[in-house]
Amino acid sequence: MHLKGKHALVTGGGTGIGLGIAKALAAQGAEVTITGRRLDVLEAEADNGLHALQMDVADEASVVDGVAAAVAARGPIQICVPNAGIAEGRALHNTEMEFWRQMMAINVDGCFLTIRECLKSMHGTDWGRVIAVSSIAGLRGLKGGACYTATKHAMVGMIRALAADYAGKPYTFNALCPAYVDTNIVPQNVESIMKRTGMSEEEALQVMVGANPHGRLITVEEVAEAAMFLCGEHSGSMNGQTVQISGGEM
Repeated sequence: MHLKGKHALVTGGGTGIGLGIAKALAAQGAEVTITGRRLDVLEAEADNGLHALQMDVADEASVVDGVAAAVAARGPIQICVPNAGIAEGRALHNTEMEFWRQMMAINVDGCFLTIRECLKSMHGTDWGRVIAVSSIAGLRGLKGGACYTATKHAMVGMIRALAADYAGKPYTFNALCPAYVDTNIVPQNVESIMKRTGMSEEEALQVMVGANPHGRLITVEEVAEAAMFLCGEHSGSMNGQTVQISGGEM
């Protein structure tokens, strides 16, 4: 329970990786604000240290007001997890401006706004952690996903710059870079791959499973455990790092 008394905020905290990290933080004693656009999904999980807050990370006013409300309710945010994002592959020559802007708004702008607002209260504390959920695509090029890859690289660059800005202060900035994780995004991607390629459902699933060298999808719990290490008592020298949870992908 080493996080008892700490307030954490996790965007996209109602499902998948975000929910897994939120539950792990709460299990260590943190009070966790989980945010998302669908209040019913959040409220279904709001228990045992998890608190629902409707917030759209692509809307600046929503983030400003939402984070302020969370701080007013539970105190300064000392653990910020910008996790909300969308993942969809599309060939660049078939990418409309609307698609590009939407992914940038959620994945990049949302990360920026969340960190910016959380830092305002974190500055008044003597300890803080920012853990952005990027992707293995933040470290290399994802075939068929130029837009997604660009957003995840941007998140990593932002984290590295912040780590440099705050070097020597009691706050760290790191990025989790998982490969294919077993979440509700998998069926969506399977359907997208089937539509684009004509593959069967099993073949489309194997595209993702096969991309992980250890031959299986990564579990949400494995990603959450990496986040817990970055919040641990001996994590202060981990700063500006990209933590790969990728089954051995190099």
